[in-house]
Amino acid sequence: MLFGAHVRQTGGLEAALARGEERGLEVVQVFTQSPRRWAPTSRDAEVLAALAARQRASPVVQAWVCHATYLINLASPDPVVWQRSRDCLTENLRVASGIGALGLVVHVGSHLGAGLPDRLPGIVEAVRHALDAAPDGCPLLLENAAGAGGTVGRTVEELAVVIDALDGDERVGVCLDSQHLWAFGTPADMDSLLGELDRAVGLERLQCLHLNDSVVPFGAGRDRHANLGEGTIGDSALAAFLGHPAVQHLPVLMEFAGFGGDGADEKDLEVARRLHADGLARYR
Repeated sequence: MLFGAHVRQTGGLEAALARGEERGLEVVQVFTQSPRRWAPTSRDAEVLAALAARQRASPVVQAWVCHATYLINLASPDPVVWQRSRDCLTENLRVASGIGALGLVVHVGSHLGAGLPDRLPGIVEAVRHALDAAPDGCPLLLENAAGAGGTVGRTVEELAVVIDALDGDERVGVCLDSQHLWAFGTPADMDSLLGELDRAVGLERLQCLHLNDSVVPFGAGRDRHANLGEGTIGDSALAAFLGHPAVQHLPVLMEFAGFGGDGADEKDLEVARRLHADGLARYR
C-alpha cells in the first residue's frame, strides 16, 4: 500500500510534488486546475512530459493521482453546465494522462431530480468523449458519493449502472471513499462490500482508496471530512477499511485539513499506518 494525501497545487504541480516530498508522502493527489473554476490551466505536452519525468525521478513520491474539478456535473440536466462539464473533464483527463497519473478521480455529479435513467445518456456521452480524446491515457475513476440530493454513485449498484452503460470500458475504474461510504450508511463490512463490487463490475476496477474520517454521523448523507481519529467513524471501522487483503496493492489518499491545518502530513501518515497495521491483524 502507498500512503499519501491530497496536496494543494499553489505554485503549480511541481510545487505540489515538492510539498508531498517534504511531508514524506508516497503518493500525492492534485487538482489539474482550480477546483472551483471552469477555465483550465494552460499546459502543453512538453510541460506535462517534464512533470511526469520529475515525478518518476522523485525519491519519495512513487506515484500521483489527479482529482477532477468540483464544478463538473456529468449528470446535469442543464445543457450549458453539462457541456462545460464534458469539456472540463476532457481537459482534466488530458493533463492527468500527460503527467503519468495513476488515474483521474471524478464525482459523477447530480441529476438534480431528473433521475439517473434520464441523465445516463449524457453521462455516457461525456465520459466517452473524454476517454476518446486521450485514448492512451490514465483510467477515469468514478468515486462513490455520500448521498446528498440526486448524486449519482451512492452505491455499488449505481456505479455499475454507469459502467455497464459504457459497455464495461476497461479505462473506467472506481475510487472508494471511507467518509462517503459512512455518510451514505454503508455497513462497515469490507467482505460484503468488496464482494458486491466484484460481482457488479469486477474487483480489478477498484484502483484507489480515499481515507477520511467523518464530521457527520452514520447515514447523514453529507460529504464532510474529518481528521483521522477526530470524527464519527472510529478507528475500528477505518482499520477494517484498510486491512482487507484485496486492497493491499492500492494507493491510499487522505483528504482533510490534518493536524497542522494544511493537509495531511507526517503525523497523519503515522495514524494511517497504525490503522493499517491494526486492520491487517484482523484478517490474519
